[in-house]
Amino acid sequence: MIESVEACGGDGGGSVVLPSQGILRTGLRLLRIQQWTKNLLVLAALLFAAQFHLPKQILLAGLAFIAFCLVSSAVYIGNDLLDREADRAHPRKRLRPVASGAVQPGVAALIAVSLAAVGVTLAAIVSPGVLWCAVAYIALQVAYSICLKTVVILDVMSISAGFVLRAVAGAYAIDAVISPWLLICTILLALFLALSKRRSELFASDQPQSHRRVLGDYSPPFLDQLISIVTSCTVLAYILYTFSDQTTMKFHSRLMPLTSPFVLYGIFRYLFLIHQKSAGGEPEMLLIQDMPLLANIVLWAGTVAAIVFLS
Repeated sequence: MIESVEACGGDGGGSVVLPSQGILRTGLRLLRIQQWTKNLLVLAALLFAAQFHLPKQILLAGLAFIAFCLVSSAVYIGNDLLDREADRAHPRKRLRPVASGAVQPGVAALIAVSLAAVGVTLAAIVSPGVLWCAVAYIALQVAYSICLKTVVILDVMSISAGFVLRAVAGAYAIDAVISPWLLICTILLALFLALSKRRSELFASDQPQSHRRVLGDYSPPFLDQLISIVTSCTVLAYILYTFSDQTTMKFHSRLMPLTSPFVLYGIFRYLFLIHQKSAGGEPEMLLIQDMPLLANIVLWAGTVAAIVFLS
């Protein structure tokens, strides 16, 4: 579908044929493949429910993951369509396929609708719970794109809610009990990432509110205070989870606190990147590009899996 697209200046005007070697790259950028790392949260229930060794459960969780990847890409494309004028004023976002004119709005809209339809259908195949989570996610993102993203504090809370829906969908996919600890830690960690992203966006340009209006209501000291609060709560919530009687009884093990140092290092490393390296604008890219952070996540997941499996 993208092969027939011509690159246009804006929504119309003279057209330039998109080079064939750039078709695949443009398609991947349109879908924002790098954002799919966020959907790995769908697999969290598989890990903490100790069902990661069961083929059927792996298949169901995998299908739910794919469904959310398709749905989230549809949402990203829709957001690009709504924000294409504002994105053209941003030094980096102006290069996005829709904003740059590499993909025409009509074609992008058709792709978004198709992805959403396939994603929702796949979610329905997995389970009704996953279906409702996918539909709720789409509704939330539509509300965010239309109005919530312009309301200070509610914008980052909406982002956090999207992560919670991913975690809940993963639990519904394998018919596992939804742990309150999973929801609390997910909410806090998502708030931490969202606030860190807002802080990074403030320093991305001289007039950040020109491409994201809500940034005019934020300031570095205000965001630093919020990040400090959320960081403390995130670490405390996870440590309490590892020491709780519920966790000890569920896994028949008292070894889960051994995973706390990985969480501490991950938080500290991320704070180092946003404060010392001016990163954090694209959390999904940091997870891939920063090797110490990626290695820490892999070691944490491996340690949790080992404790759960051995117990």
